Amino acid sequence: MLLNVVIALVTFVVMEGVAWWTHKYIMHGFMWRWHHSHHNHHDGFLERNDLFSVLFSVFAVGLVVVGFEVDALWFLAPISIGVTLYGIFYFIFHDIIVHRRIRIKFKTNNRYLNRIIRAHYVHHRVHKRAGAEAFGFLYAPKKYEPNK
Repeated sequence: MLLNVVIALVTFVVMEGVAWWTHKYIMHGFMWRWHHSHHNHHDGFLERNDLFSVLFSVFAVGLVVVGFEVDALWFLAPISIGVTLYGIFYFIFHDIIVHRRIRIKFKTNNRYLNRIIRAHYVHHRVHKRAGAEAFGFLYAPKKYEPNK
């Protein structure tokens, strides 16, 4: 049981690197066609970029199913839990707190949260495929600290 928790937590942490790489080289690379909707105004609640969430969710569900059904691949289940937890945190921070796709009252003086929010706004200054910075989702370097 403890090993499963450790695997899930390590996966959660590693997912930030995976997300950064995916965002920079895939979303701002050959899959810009989907991600473009996230950097530009669009009508409606959903955007083409949301297809990434569907794709990542199907991947996580596939991992958990294989992890529970194939004894030799048991470790895929806690990996999928780590991926899913990352997805939940991503949704809360990115879609609710930063982009306010679900309207809630949220104001914080937390430096960490303000740094993530600022970094993401810096990322969105660029509306094109190239030239963006700050590709992380749950971590932002100190250079994005407000008041710096």
